[in-house]
Amino acid sequence: MSPPKHYTTLTSREFNQDAGGAKRAAEEGPVYITDRGRPAHVLLSIDEYRRLTEPAASIVDLIAMPVDGDIDFEPGRARIGLRPTDLG
Repeated sequence: MSPPKHYTTLTSREFNQDAGGAKRAAEEGPVYITDRGRPAHVLLSIDEYRRLTEPAASIVDLIAMPVDGDIDFEPGRARIGLRPTDLG
């Protein structure tokens, strides 16, 4: 999986020297923190973390009608036309 378009990469040393800068960068997108050249950690804003970890709504929840919902629905009369069929 490739990193998002707006992200920052810092070495562990850079992160330790400027944690405030890393936090500011996390407001714009994830901050990848590397250890010996390999991604080791990701710093996210709390809003982004919550967005990623909130449970997904089930289809049942998405289509559920509110209890106090009032919907006007008057279906039209169905017209079913019967035609003779040749069974021979």
